[in-house]
Amino acid sequence: KDAARDRICESLFLCNILGGLGMLLLVCFPELGLSMVLPKGAPAMEYAAPYLRLRALSMIPALMSATGFAAYRGMLNTVTPLKVSLATNTMNLVLDPLTMFGSRSIGFVGAALATAISETAGGLIYLKLLLRRKLVKLSQLIKPPSWKSLMPLIQGGLAVLFRQAALNAGFVTATRRAQAMDPTGVSAAAYGIVMQIYVVGIVVHVAMQGTAAALVPAALAKSGKDEARSVADRTFIWASIVGVLLSLAQYAATPFLVPVFSTLPEVQEAVKAPALIASFLHVLNGPTFAGEGIMLGLARYKALASITTVGIGIMVGCLASPLGKRLDGILLSLAAFSAFQAGAVVYEYLKIGPLSRRLKKSKLVIKTT
Repeated sequence: KDAARDRICESLFLCNILGGLGMLLLVCFPELGLSMVLPKGAPAMEYAAPYLRLRALSMIPALMSATGFAAYRGMLNTVTPLKVSLATNTMNLVLDPLTMFGSRSIGFVGAALATAISETAGGLIYLKLLLRRKLVKLSQLIKPPSWKSLMPLIQGGLAVLFRQAALNAGFVTATRRAQAMDPTGVSAAAYGIVMQIYVVGIVVHVAMQGTAAALVPAALAKSGKDEARSVADRTFIWASIVGVLLSLAQYAATPFLVPVFSTLPEVQEAVKAPALIASFLHVLNGPTFAGEGIMLGLARYKALASITTVGIGIMVGCLASPLGKRLDGILLSLAAFSAFQAGAVVYEYLKIGPLSRRLKKSKLVIKTT
């Protein structure tokens, strides 16, 4: 328990440092970050900058929440994070209309303020829960940990950070392409609607990823590789089934959901083909997120970062081609990334990783000889 407390406190210390730097950068210079998405002189910059400035205020609490969620996932406790998520999202749901439309509202940026407040509440809730379990000491949160103790955390963290940076670069490129596609904003609006609907399914995939990241290493530590392999196999199967169901559900629901986002006929027409491709992506995302979760649980950070970087390279290459000049082409570029990612993580699991069948067969051959 002492070792677990030390690791959590070290993570929270880094959250304070890195989150503070990120918050200062985005609060003081929001245009700098937005320039990666919006072209110079874009009319949306006037509205996006104040929104991002308020949204960035919760960066430290958001990182604290992520650390708290990871700590509870490590304890195989998924109920507590669910309760925290329900509480913070309910708070956000209540605050949104108050900050946007109330008597003292601040307009559309009120949504950013509401989210920042709810995320701050989430971070504080996790901190209180960890203090109650004696997994955090307040004195350790402001005490810099030794370099020796930080090295394993930094090594694993850098690989994860590099992977996340690659993902952000790829999806920012896609968003920038959509934003600059036409001056009317129809393509940008259609892309935003498609991604809003698509992300709902991603939430489910992330849950499957977290399940794999928790259950597979737990089975490995408790019962050995055969049981871990069995758990991983079941995770792949169920994640693939969930992916197919999400694909069908999104395809069926899209005609009813799009009018909720926009009543403009040209926007609704522009959504049709990209929405169809986005629905298909969930079929690929099922095994992808399961495989990523298994790799994360087995600490295969560098291998996962390498796979993601190559996949993003393929996606950016597609976006730089004539495909990137059409809205459905942008979604096809995402499909190319997802297809490569799915194939790569499955191959890694079956042929290269610590639970691979090839490794098991080679060991059996050695034993028999």
